[in-house]
Amino acid sequence: MKKEPHMARRILAGAAALTAALVMAPTPAQASPPGAKDVTAVLFEWNYASVARECANSLGPAGYGYVQVSPPAEHIQGAQWWTSYQPVSYKIAGRLGDRAAFKNMVDTCHGAGVKVVVDAVVNHMSAGSGTGTGGSPYTKYDYPGLYSGYDADDCRSEITNYRDRYNVQHCELVGLADLDTGEEYVRGRIAGYLNDLLSLGVDGFRIDAAKHIPAGDLANIKSRLSKPDVYWKQEVIHGAGEAVQPGEYTGTGDVQEFRYAYDLKRVFTSENLAYLKNYGEGWGYLKSSVAGVFVDNHDTERNGSTLSYKDNATYTLANVFMLAWPYGAPDVHSGYEWSNHDAGPPNGGRVNACWQDGWKCQHAWPEIRSMVAFRNATRGEAVTDWWDNGGDAIAFGRGSKGYVAVNHESSSLTRTYQTSLPAGTYCDVQGGRTVSVNGSGQFTATLGSNTALALYAGKSSC
Repeated sequence: MKKEPHMARRILAGAAALTAALVMAPTPAQASPPGAKDVTAVLFEWNYASVARECANSLGPAGYGYVQVSPPAEHIQGAQWWTSYQPVSYKIAGRLGDRAAFKNMVDTCHGAGVKVVVDAVVNHMSAGSGTGTGGSPYTKYDYPGLYSGYDADDCRSEITNYRDRYNVQHCELVGLADLDTGEEYVRGRIAGYLNDLLSLGVDGFRIDAAKHIPAGDLANIKSRLSKPDVYWKQEVIHGAGEAVQPGEYTGTGDVQEFRYAYDLKRVFTSENLAYLKNYGEGWGYLKSSVAGVFVDNHDTERNGSTLSYKDNATYTLANVFMLAWPYGAPDVHSGYEWSNHDAGPPNGGRVNACWQDGWKCQHAWPEIRSMVAFRNATRGEAVTDWWDNGGDAIAFGRGSKGYVAVNHESSSLTRTYQTSLPAGTYCDVQGGRTVSVNGSGQFTATLGSNTALALYAGKSSC
């Protein structure tokens, strides 16, 4: 039997519903980050002071449009990275910084021309009991001043069957207290949390575990926001034959296309890059305009389903391809070295300098960083002049704005490439050399094994 709310909850819910009906009208989804720059640097488990510095010193100058930060809400204590994904309140009081540090980060990033996306954990609360990182006491199902057992879903067992929609969306993800997002009070509290972040200048949200929240519930919550057209990116992992599918969520915003990352690993490690000629919608993926893409994220690099920094040059080339290829809105994952799956961030999230203390800083690798400007310069241009050798060497243009070649073969490759670029001298931002394109749009170059070449209009000198 469906639980009945307490009278106080009925009053609160009624008021919330009335306010939503009067103030919020349905709005179109904001899919693909708005603006001319659609690349997001995901600074996983960086503290907010370090993010602020990186926005000013690196992300802004490189042309990144967005930075995604790890969950800011108060969470359970512990050094493991996943403690950030077990909130106990909606106060900004996690290990990565307090409210003042968060606000300073947002303002600093905005000053550098970088917008801020927050990884928002709203499907569930914590397991266990104790005192949170901000001093709040909690027990599973009881978070004083926020939620009680009434606000949890009826199913109090773990998810076991992904072919059963109810099991996926009402039972508990790895034993965490699942919120009843169909309840008016819960919807209001989640919207209140997101609105608080919006009041601090946040530009978008990555909705963690969105697959475990009915799409209609998320649409309702989004409609209550002070900026209901805010950028909205949802984690909905595709599973063949599963009850809940990514396409259900495109009405409210972007959806992360996990198949893109999975297949990219397979192609780069055991198939031919030549197969990438129609990568994206031609492979049955979501429409490009609503797809969020990535080579890896914090989960997939650990479970081995995608490439990771441990794949070295193969990983680098996959990121080069992603940023050059016009499908979806790309995330560049930037984390830290790990050998233990559970290991939390070095120095509690403080980054003293890139490539120190285990911080990998993939967003700043020269081969990856240089492709952000390439992507910005070629935005809106279709793929032209495709070439491949039937194996692991490919090249393609982006109209008259850019051209890229990738050699994933075991030996160097010398050839003459046909482009649609105007005649002139260009900087190969991958190799740091100048390349001359003749009046027929051709140039000759040698690419070493596991290297790339990238030229774009407006970049003539290195």
